[in-house]
Amino acid sequence: MMKRALLLVLDSVGIGNAPDAAEFGDNGANTLGHIYEHPPGFTLPTLEKLGLMHLLASGAHLAPPQCLVGRMSEKSVGKDTTTGHWEISGIELAEPFAVFEKFPAELVEAIESDAGVQFIGNYAQSGTVILDELGDEHIATRNPILYTSADSVLQIAAHEEIIPPAEMDRICKTARKHADGWRIGRVIARPFAGASGNYRRIAGRHDYAMLPPANILTQLEAAGIPVTGIGKISDIFAGVGITNSIPAASNAEGMQATYDAWTQSTGGLLFVNLVDFDMLYGHRRDVSGYANALVEFDTWLAGFLSKIRPDDLVIITADHGNDPTWPGTDHTREQVPVLMLHNEQSGILPPRDSFTAIAATLAKFFDQSSPTHWNESWI
Repeated sequence: MMKRALLLVLDSVGIGNAPDAAEFGDNGANTLGHIYEHPPGFTLPTLEKLGLMHLLASGAHLAPPQCLVGRMSEKSVGKDTTTGHWEISGIELAEPFAVFEKFPAELVEAIESDAGVQFIGNYAQSGTVILDELGDEHIATRNPILYTSADSVLQIAAHEEIIPPAEMDRICKTARKHADGWRIGRVIARPFAGASGNYRRIAGRHDYAMLPPANILTQLEAAGIPVTGIGKISDIFAGVGITNSIPAASNAEGMQATYDAWTQSTGGLLFVNLVDFDMLYGHRRDVSGYANALVEFDTWLAGFLSKIRPDDLVIITADHGNDPTWPGTDHTREQVPVLMLHNEQSGILPPRDSFTAIAATLAKFFDQSSPTHWNESWI
């Protein structure tokens, strides 16, 4: 059988202490550490048994880790989903993606003219609040809602009965074409349903990302090694380097898809994003919801560990932080955890100052070369 690896990104599960956190206004943010301080009795027995507490505490009282445990800092300028995942794949960004409070008229008018639409909105807002504020106007005018957030995203929301999926896809692809020139990381389709006073997001979100440069995914694909993306991985990389994509609208769907794909795998890389931590709980500053989602993952992981062979490579990490106790609704600049299972090795990994250490580790595992700018492999 071909070698097989699992790269599992717990979206936004940071562990604090980013060396440059103050530059981002996040000095003191610690997603996982602060969650441990708040819900009474909160514990993650599976992750703790593997060695998680070595990243959050210190002292002789800690049991030795049962896998390889470490931390890494992001080098790219940014703290968004695309930047984090791209760096994990080996792409470091010296220039951040652009963020806006309001999109320039030049950009909006170009999209409207090309797509044959007229937007309402065009301001920064929570994706659920924007529906309360503009949902009725959208229904009355049939004009799509344009908005943004603290991330580099251009989001377009529309009621499923007003703008069907095929039309939304056309509008978003048109927007993506124009967004490239403004360094906007993602265009996101946000369908919703319901009636006035009870609008709700529904499945069918789709991300349209900038095309990434060469990375470990394109390298594996060129070598004939399959790469399967679960969740929004294919969207983040605009399908580049992804052999097969399995959508997942929630952590539960993502974990089930991961179990199914892994147990049926004949080799290659399985790259997974579990989005609920960030989307449902981090941005909404919901500490108890975030904690419950972590417990659900920990319980799932306990049953999944038996499906890992000694010669497999399994890496659990994150792409940025999103401390639910922190002011505002933005991501937080934090280090991220690395828990790695391979050949029954255990111990503390040396810290890395770039997420590209993941790409280098995957390259070595699959017998591929690493560019000189990638950080050092852990295996």
